Amino acid sequence: MGNAGGGPRGVAARAGGWSAQHRWAAVGIWVLFVLLAMVAGSAVGTVKLKDDEQLKGETTQAAKITAKAGVEEPAGETVLVQARNGSVKATDAGFRKAVDEVVKAVGDTGAVTAVTSPYDTKSISKDGRSALVQFDVRGDPETAGDRIEPVLKAVATVQDKHKELRIEEIGGASMRKTFDDAFGDDFQQAELSAVPVALGILLIAFGALVAALLPVGLAITAIMATTGLMGVVSHFQPMSDSASSVMLLVGLAVGVDYCLFYLRREREERAAGHDAHTAMQIAAATSGRAVIVSGVTVCVAMAGMLFTGIGTFESMGLASLIVVAVAMVGSVTVLPALLSLLGERVEKGRIPFLNRRKRGENGTDSGSRVWTRVLGSVLKRPLVSLVVAAGALVAIALPALGMKTQNLTLDQEFGDSVPIVATYGRVNEAFPGGADPAVVVVKADDINAGPVKQGIDDFRKQAVSSGASRGPIEVVRHDAQGIAFVYVPLVGGSDQDKAEKSLDILRKEVRPATLGKIDGLQAPITGQVAGSKDFNDQLSGAVTPVFAFVVVFAFILMLLSFRSLTIAITSIVLNLLSVGAAYGILTAVFQHGWGASLVGAEGVGAIITWLPLFLFVILFGLSMDYHVFVVSRIREAKLAGRGTREAITHGVVTTAGVVTSAAVIMVAVFAIFGTLSMQSMKQMGVGLAAAVLIDATVIRGVLLPAIMALLGERNWYFPKWLRWLPDLTHDEPVLVPSQAVPGHDDDGRRTPVRV
Repeated sequence: MGNAGGGPRGVAARAGGWSAQHRWAAVGIWVLFVLLAMVAGSAVGTVKLKDDEQLKGETTQAAKITAKAGVEEPAGETVLVQARNGSVKATDAGFRKAVDEVVKAVGDTGAVTAVTSPYDTKSISKDGRSALVQFDVRGDPETAGDRIEPVLKAVATVQDKHKELRIEEIGGASMRKTFDDAFGDDFQQAELSAVPVALGILLIAFGALVAALLPVGLAITAIMATTGLMGVVSHFQPMSDSASSVMLLVGLAVGVDYCLFYLRREREERAAGHDAHTAMQIAAATSGRAVIVSGVTVCVAMAGMLFTGIGTFESMGLASLIVVAVAMVGSVTVLPALLSLLGERVEKGRIPFLNRRKRGENGTDSGSRVWTRVLGSVLKRPLVSLVVAAGALVAIALPALGMKTQNLTLDQEFGDSVPIVATYGRVNEAFPGGADPAVVVVKADDINAGPVKQGIDDFRKQAVSSGASRGPIEVVRHDAQGIAFVYVPLVGGSDQDKAEKSLDILRKEVRPATLGKIDGLQAPITGQVAGSKDFNDQLSGAVTPVFAFVVVFAFILMLLSFRSLTIAITSIVLNLLSVGAAYGILTAVFQHGWGASLVGAEGVGAIITWLPLFLFVILFGLSMDYHVFVVSRIREAKLAGRGTREAITHGVVTTAGVVTSAAVIMVAVFAIFGTLSMQSMKQMGVGLAAAVLIDATVIRGVLLPAIMALLGERNWYFPKWLRWLPDLTHDEPVLVPSQAVPGHDDDGRRTPVRV
């Protein structure tokens, strides 16, 4: 309903009122927006994030030098020929014959170039049992995995003829193809199954097909629109491959949540005796406002990723921010129009075996009786409840104090699920660092000048004498472009810590003493180990500013939205406690191995580097969904004249059903990713699922009401010296006596309702 001026006061109420009055126009505008976004994205295409846009530091410097020179480093591949027992050596005739057959077989495919024999390059292990046949894949290295199949088959054919030897291929192209084949379909299936899972849970929650389809439909259209917008935005901020997956997860979570909040409130008001139009207006002014406050807070949290300076994080943050904003706008515009159009037909398609839930006298879902009993105990002994619940969460969070983060090695990431992981280990054991050598990109005006050649030779010698490498060190020159690539196998091999120590020796000792003495010469060191170290260093530097940005801005938004210093502080503390508990669970399961067998995570021993910061941003944003929704309902009841404890009970109980449904959907969707074989995805899924479950139950059902009960009227404390701040609470419904509509209070009596 409106105010004395004839229109709803707040943004959400005004948007909902306009949409309900111009139903077809609102739906048409939304459909047109989604279509235009998709067409625009398709027309301009999506710009992918390049290597030289990922990081700052030496790896980016090396990538820029290579790109500027127009030199495209080909995708290198290696075939390991290895004796299965110590009696066979690389010098034996049978071994030589097998090597020759490998050289011929891969060369005959026509898909490779620069095939070299280990007898020419001296790529034979110290024990004489292993040799490496090396070559490059023709064409674009980014798509080499699509063309490597004939080469893999040729190598397999030679292996079949020489059972006494191991003949196995490994390299960037073969690894990409192997992992795409093994996990690509698995990952895609997880993404696709998220929608049916969400729909199934909504069917149980609503018991009607139309009501269940609305949240899923809104989320899908928001994701479709964002996919198109990502194409447009990618011309300003290139997108990584992972951005789309994260966007889908976040979009489905918030899209369903926002629609669920709105729809459940509208149904609740109708069950309380209001007509469809009035119920929709109340939902717009209450749940609509909560959606806007929550959406803006989530957007701020996602924006925190933009401060990392890491291309992948920036693209994920921007994609998540866009999808949250789109879902928020859709929830307060097109959803009221659809509800107004459907009216009672929102109950169509009722599932026979899912009976309509019984409702209490005030129209609330009787399923909240469970939470009524829980709340009765919490509010009876709030201090005990606070100490027990907080103590339990602190105990769960304690393992996080010893969290070890690192970039997972192949065997940690994939275990023994794909054979190429074992090949990687064998190559590194026989040729430490050979599978992932450091690459020195030497740039000079004349790459063949005497001092430059001497500097490269000195670098090669000192790299070995310093203990950073055991060789062989290969040099590839591109004379016309003035560039040389120096490939340095690092001592430490697949052991990340040892390999990084070798890299530090090259960067801090060997290079300054050799190449660093030549004026005008650039020699950044890149490679897999270098990229990993530069990523970790930059990520570590980004943690403090990202955490500070997200926490400070979330605090300010809560302060302005609820005009309460107490609520702003408690919301931050509770969210941090939720994130801490998630960290503790991750550390306990994946690092210490407690219960690791239950999720298939034995022997991982560490948390992947990027996950803690990623989880903090995502969880801090998503936790605000529930917090804003519950606290808004409590504040609404308080403004309606209820006492603080009565308002807490009313707010938590009446939101319990929707929060539970939303949480179950999130947990189920995230848990799907916890079933994947890749440990990084498994860690992300388990961490998100555990945190959401804790947040929706212990945090919102026990800690929040216990704290608010103990604080009493101090919950609404807003000091005078802060009253100059903007008032963003204007979306709260106000009582207009002349336009009041009949409702029910908690005692079942007919009373005016604030709308």
